[in-house]
Amino acid sequence: MSSRLAQLFDRAATAYDAERRALIPCFDDFYGAALAALDGLVPGARVLDLGAGTGLYSGLLAAGRPDLDFTLCDISEGMLEAARARFAGLGVAAELVVADYAADMPAGPYDAVISAVSIHHLDRAGKAATLAAAHSRLTPGGIFVNAEQIAGETAAEEAALDRDWEADARALGASAETIAAARGRMAHDRCVTPAENLGLMRAAGFASVRETFREGRFAVFTARASAACG
Repeated sequence: MSSRLAQLFDRAATAYDAERRALIPCFDDFYGAALAALDGLVPGARVLDLGAGTGLYSGLLAAGRPDLDFTLCDISEGMLEAARARFAGLGVAAELVVADYAADMPAGPYDAVISAVSIHHLDRAGKAATLAAAHSRLTPGGIFVNAEQIAGETAAEEAALDRDWEADARALGASAETIAAARGRMAHDRCVTPAENLGLMRAAGFASVRETFREGRFAVFTARASAACG
């Protein structure tokens, strides 16, 4: 990931969480599906959050499962400072790692690797390398959950997804300035279709690859590490 992208997210850190419900119009169902995929984690399971940002996804998990062991990795120091405050407020310990996970992912092993609206920033080669690295960090049978932003299957579908996203965000209270800032970050997006996301996961060695949720621009993908992994 680029240093430019890190700077954009550093600047967005303060207002980031407050904007999420407008910028992710299906927020509750989207994160609800991402959390439900992790219901089977046992106490003490080790969780790595890639592109953790302010710790929104892992923080939602920690609020209900403080018995898990969390590692949060993000390229933005400002975002992770917000995550530090979030976890302190929850009274849950977490290891915070400032790093570009696409090049320097924590070694693990982990029982779960999770990510929310982050991997789409990578180009196709970066996605493939990151997914392979995530697979290699998991214990055998460990779970991978990617709550992701997706592209349309056709140019017409992509245009419709974009139009509907902005209309929904405005209806939920996003200002013109908020949308403009989001579009500045989205200029760095490299979203792929749901089918491509699933194919990349299979190519990385994952088994039981599934799409468990999709609404508009957002989808949740889950998979398991193969028995040979670990």
